[in-house]
Amino acid sequence: MDSQNNESGQGRKARGRPRDWHDKTAQNTIKSLDRAMEVFEFLSEAQGKTLTGLATDLGQSPATIYRVLVTLEGRGLVEFDATEQVWHIGSQAFIIGSRFLKRTSLVDRARPIMRNLMEDTGETANLGIEQNGHVLFVSQVETHASIRAFFPPGTLSRLHASGIGKALLSEMDQGRIDKFLSDAPFEQFTTFTLTQPQLLLEDLVQTRARGYAIDGEERNLGMRCIAAPVFDVHGEAVAGISVSGPTSRVGLEQIADLSKAVVAAAQTLTVAIGGAAKTPQS
Repeated sequence: MDSQNNESGQGRKARGRPRDWHDKTAQNTIKSLDRAMEVFEFLSEAQGKTLTGLATDLGQSPATIYRVLVTLEGRGLVEFDATEQVWHIGSQAFIIGSRFLKRTSLVDRARPIMRNLMEDTGETANLGIEQNGHVLFVSQVETHASIRAFFPPGTLSRLHASGIGKALLSEMDQGRIDKFLSDAPFEQFTTFTLTQPQLLLEDLVQTRARGYAIDGEERNLGMRCIAAPVFDVHGEAVAGISVSGPTSRVGLEQIADLSKAVVAAAQTLTVAIGGAAKTPQS
């Protein structure tokens, strides 16, 4: 019987998903798992939340949220700070996220380029990709200076208030840009944050023309970032590379020289991953 089953199955192609995998209706989703992932994703952005705070923000009962947290805690995905009585993302989340990065050689190829960029500019070099309306920082080479920008791998930042975010946005097709401008919540972090769609659009036009983006204290006061996009073989922006530092060192007069270094690093990484570099419009 077993041999017959094996023989009849030899011609079948192994499937990684059922034929109706496009069907996302309730019958094909697990509500409790979906709720758990909602809590997990929310906590990843809002680190250090109390049980009551999470329940209020997510519109769920404290008992429901607590069961989710305890389950995630058992897997090491979240941790509880008994002193502060708050919940944080756990170390296992980073381990799992690191495994995702192994799917691509982007990070490995970027490391020596980022190190050279940091040495050449004296400022922290960052690498980020777009993920669900955010920049996900996947690698960083810190400056030796005492005052520095710090975006450890796994950090999420809004696209509209990030140098890398605006560099990636500027290379999206107009349809995606229009959708982002109409849908995204433009949270104001500082008085310099671009929260009006028209102002952001004008900034993106300038970014695309010159080949690099500038975050002028738009996310954090006293910090400036210069970023350029990295392209894949199809000419699509798949990542951004940047340098960031205090405005006392990354002043307006330093932008010209720093931007040349950043654009050169982005072009070098583009070539290293087999991509097609673009030439700035002006």
